[in-house]
Amino acid sequence: MSRNIDYGNLMHRAMRSLIQEVLQDVAAHGLPGAHHFFITFDTTHPQAKLADWLRDRYPSEMTVVMQHWYDNLDVQDDGFSVSLNFGENPEPLYIPYDAIKTFVDPSVEFGLRFETHSREDEEEDEDDDGDDDDPRDPSGGHKEAEVVRLDTFRK
Repeated sequence: MSRNIDYGNLMHRAMRSLIQEVLQDVAAHGLPGAHHFFITFDTTHPQAKLADWLRDRYPSEMTVVMQHWYDNLDVQDDGFSVSLNFGENPEPLYIPYDAIKTFVDPSVEFGLRFETHSREDEEEDEDDDGDDDDPRDPSGGHKEAEVVRLDTFRK
């Protein structure tokens, strides 16, 4: 059995850590300037907590905005809780970092998107011994990363 470095999961963990650090700063000091966040998350995630009527309205995913009105922001190691205003009604949410699909701060054109694998993909990866997949071979079935030549960006 060959061992591989799982760059995808390492990168996702680093990006989620970045979100946690940003939210900790916002919890301590508030949103600076024009910063605001669009956060899309998987409402079917087992640890996501939201009101039943919100889950009914957004059965697979939901995008929330943290900008003018938010309250009770509590940042934890596995996720964060926040109360947001929905039609003049504050609703508490708990969003695990693993449930986040996108995190965008349009004020500075910053965004992260997390690629998700279906359960079938995970099972295929577990069954695969890795001997048949050559990352240079486009017929290998896995497209994990794209190589970009840095010369392209030089002037």
